[in-house]
Amino acid sequence: MGIRQNRLLIFGAGVIGSVYALRFAQYGLDVTVLARGKRLDELKKNGLRYNDNGTIKQIPIKTIDKLEDDDVYDYIFVPVRYDQVESALTVIKNNQSKTIVTLTNTMGYDHWLEIVGDRLLPGFPGAGGDIKEDVLYAQFGSEKHQGTIFGEINGLVTERVKDLAKIFETVDLQYEIQKNILAFHISHTALAIVNKHFYTEDGMVDVETAKSESILCKIAADIKQNIQLVEHAGIPVIPPETKAMGELPDNDIISRYRQMLSNDFIIDVMLGNHAVNQKAEIMLLDETFHKEMSQR
Repeated sequence: MGIRQNRLLIFGAGVIGSVYALRFAQYGLDVTVLARGKRLDELKKNGLRYNDNGTIKQIPIKTIDKLEDDDVYDYIFVPVRYDQVESALTVIKNNQSKTIVTLTNTMGYDHWLEIVGDRLLPGFPGAGGDIKEDVLYAQFGSEKHQGTIFGEINGLVTERVKDLAKIFETVDLQYEIQKNILAFHISHTALAIVNKHFYTEDGMVDVETAKSESILCKIAADIKQNIQLVEHAGIPVIPPETKAMGELPDNDIISRYRQMLSNDFIIDVMLGNHAVNQKAEIMLLDETFHKEMSQR
């Protein structure tokens, strides 16, 4: 009794921010969501609405629309797209909270460190899904390597890393403390950017087109080439499942994608509203990946 709870802030109420907020709130943690516009109005009016095995439920959630400099949290989670991180960190810059956990794709941390310094704790979300008509359809990965991944840039297992691990244990979430977080992020980017082949001029291809030979052949070729680029740059490909993906025959990669695209949840993740909104992120990551790999 009398033990102070960690104060947690989630900066953004998109799919990833919402699914973490939901889990933390369900376990009674002190969590606040920074949201704006229509999403803020929805959360205030109806709470966080979510799909639970076909039933729409809701949970009250604390919200703010502005972060004051002296409003201190133990952890600020920043689950925004790669192309939005710098502007989000700039908003947080003068806040006095000591640890800022980025949960997103990236190819490096230099610009982020210039903004928030060693308060930065890079990570990657262990969840995916979509928001449809203000209802969250999302889930967490069920295996360790699909859990939330985080780690210090220098590879040390610090007290704040251990404390964050305890939070995930409290809410029964899989996690992995990654001692080479940069290698993980670069390896994951090598896979993520192949999703550019699912984009059209004004949205996404339909499921049948996504499963077509013409698109999946490009995806298989890109996966193998991208992973080779990472290896040739002397960067470990992490986790082993990603490395193994680059060693599969094209036909095996194609059949694996076809199988994934037969799952309604995966279709939502890869081709739904959230994926449409990711286009700027994927294109910027693709450009950054090839630029950086060519310089190594």
